[in-house]
Amino acid sequence: MQYTAVGRASPCTKWLAVASAYRLIRGSLVHDRDSLHQFLFEAFPVRGHIVHLDATWAALLEHRTYPEEIRDTLGEAVAASVLLASTVKFDGLLTLQLQGQGPMHLLLAQCTNTLNVRALARYREDPQTRDLTVLSGEGRLTVTVETDNQSQRYQGIVPLAGQRLADCLQGYFENSEQLPTRLWLYADEQGASGMLLQRLPAGNVDSSSRLAEIDDAWRRVQLLADTLKPAELRALSDREILHRLFNEDDVRLFEPTPVSFRCKCSRERVEGMLRSLGEGEVRSILTERPDVEVHCDFCNRAYTFDAVDVERIFKPGVGEGSGTVH
Repeated sequence: MQYTAVGRASPCTKWLAVASAYRLIRGSLVHDRDSLHQFLFEAFPVRGHIVHLDATWAALLEHRTYPEEIRDTLGEAVAASVLLASTVKFDGLLTLQLQGQGPMHLLLAQCTNTLNVRALARYREDPQTRDLTVLSGEGRLTVTVETDNQSQRYQGIVPLAGQRLADCLQGYFENSEQLPTRLWLYADEQGASGMLLQRLPAGNVDSSSRLAEIDDAWRRVQLLADTLKPAELRALSDREILHRLFNEDDVRLFEPTPVSFRCKCSRERVEGMLRSLGEGEVRSILTERPDVEVHCDFCNRAYTFDAVDVERIFKPGVGEGSGTVH
């Protein structure tokens, strides 16, 4: 089996059973931009993920201009949504949402199980701060996971226990029944990056000394990760990050999974939104202009509906419609 071991060489361990489910990499340069890497510590039950978004982040910002503080907070949220989605087995959508009455009254980052992302923020003024509590006006931060057919839905409330998103998410994992988890996040105009460490169940530990060893290892890898500078998280390759932090450990690095920007908007979804507005409201727009134009908040795609389209929407079977998508 092909693999990359970052750190000392070591004999195969029980992690081989996990690794057999993946095609692993060695030798050639790792292309880790716009991708997610998973890695495992061979000697103890801890796993990690690293994500870097460059072109994906540029696509998210293509049609929007945000104040620096809101832009960077949104980038951290996008990176966090990818990292969180990578730790959950689901077939659908993970949503990280912050909503309140502050200068930034809405932040929304979504990631599918196939690592397609989209995100937006809405704000009333330039806040001049990155403190989430101030940004949102004591808002409500939630993590929601739902299946595509909406048959299952889980939502967790994340207390605003710190100034930055990573601090809040750490508190969320510490106070919930989730696996112990730490995140490091960074974003700027050029890209968004993040790293996650997660302690896995120890299984059948046959001695207190072994459990103490695992506890100590979990504390140690967190302390090492805390030494990673934001600029290093942004600029270094994943291989370099792992060597910089964990060169004394045996770490198994898996092949990267691509991450991309993809919007879920469609003409059918927009028609459903128009139906929810009501026929009277939509027709009142047509009294002022020749068509109804709706822009997607995520990708800025424009959907237009003329009088024939509106008739068809509210009276199915009437007309074929001539609306367009731009």
